[in-house]
Amino acid sequence: MSTSQRRSVRTPAPAGAAAEAVAAASVEAYPRIVATLIRVTGDWALAEDCAQESLAVALERWPADGVPANPGGWLMTVARNRALDVLRRATVERRKLHDLALLTPAEAQPEPAVGEDVVDDRLRLIFTCCHPALALEARVALTLRTVCGVPTADIARLLLVTESTMTRRLTRARTRISQAGIPYRVPSGPALTERLPGVLAVLYLLFTRGYVADGEPAFADEAVRLARLLDQLMPEQSEVAALLALCLLQHSRAEARRDAAGNLLTLKRQDRRRWDRAAIAEGLAALDRVRHDGPYAWQARIAACHATAMSVDSTDWPAIARAYDALADIRPSPVIALNRAVAHGYAYGPDAGLVLLDAAHAGGGLDGNPLALAVRADLVARQGDRLRAAELFREAAAAVGSTAERRALLDRADELTR
Repeated sequence: MSTSQRRSVRTPAPAGAAAEAVAAASVEAYPRIVATLIRVTGDWALAEDCAQESLAVALERWPADGVPANPGGWLMTVARNRALDVLRRATVERRKLHDLALLTPAEAQPEPAVGEDVVDDRLRLIFTCCHPALALEARVALTLRTVCGVPTADIARLLLVTESTMTRRLTRARTRISQAGIPYRVPSGPALTERLPGVLAVLYLLFTRGYVADGEPAFADEAVRLARLLDQLMPEQSEVAALLALCLLQHSRAEARRDAAGNLLTLKRQDRRRWDRAAIAEGLAALDRVRHDGPYAWQARIAACHATAMSVDSTDWPAIARAYDALADIRPSPVIALNRAVAHGYAYGPDAGLVLLDAAHAGGGLDGNPLALAVRADLVARQGDRLRAAELFREAAAAVGSTAERRALLDRADELTR
């Protein structure tokens, strides 16, 4: 059956259903289209513009023509043809036109299998966006915009800048890639070992920016999706599996972190029946493939202890304490020291936790930190001094920047003084 014949038998779709189909197809299709067109044309702006235009055309045509059997392929074809038109008008060299023409219209073909060039293009795109020549914030922004297709306005809100400022930053990042001759490829050998941690750091930063109390949940979702993609494309990399496990195990609690009124719930108060068991199973399976003791692996093991426990009291706190001991050795930081104090406080009693908390303060890295005040408040409350603990919770609430966290800390203080 020809393409025109297939189109003739498509059933019109309601506008809402067509819009949902476009949104669903764009999740996979957008990064594929952008990555492929960047490889062929070398023009980041053209690739993104053509990908966006294909989505706009779909929103216009699919309600009348019906959703195609291969939505991603349809979008690729429209974007490819748009790129051809632009390049022809710009009289770009014959080689690029020839290369683009060789891209078989995807609507007439099955979706590319893992391992084909279009999948490799996405991996190349991730490594290019996360090149160490770019500042960390630029890597995050470029990954969100180019790999995830997140609107510039949303990225600007995430990174606390205006949309015009973010537009300029993205333009400068693309220009830097072009002018610096940053190669559009996945490194190999020692270079891969050197570059991969930077890529993983960007993905984990995206996750944490979405997972914090006042964060944008969609960014955590995107980080999980990208971690899955990277694991699919690089299954032999244990560090990638560790990051995927960590994100999945932490994200499994997302729906249970707030009550019906939107208030934050501590781990002890969460309804564990609401935890995402499928995500936990996937995370544990990824963790089983980890064969090293890097920082993501230890954090994933900690998350696994929480995810598999029936309650806070039945959690394997000694195992968590040992994991934080290992993290403190390989990646010392004030945050690790703070969490280590919490773990030891639950594993060996509040006195042990306070000893480590005092030691963590010695370097000055936790001075004025509201989370450190909250940890001290919890440990003091468990020692039995409820009034002092309430004072500390109120101090922490006054210092914290998140509205949701402030409300949760004040609630803890009120409970202790009732």
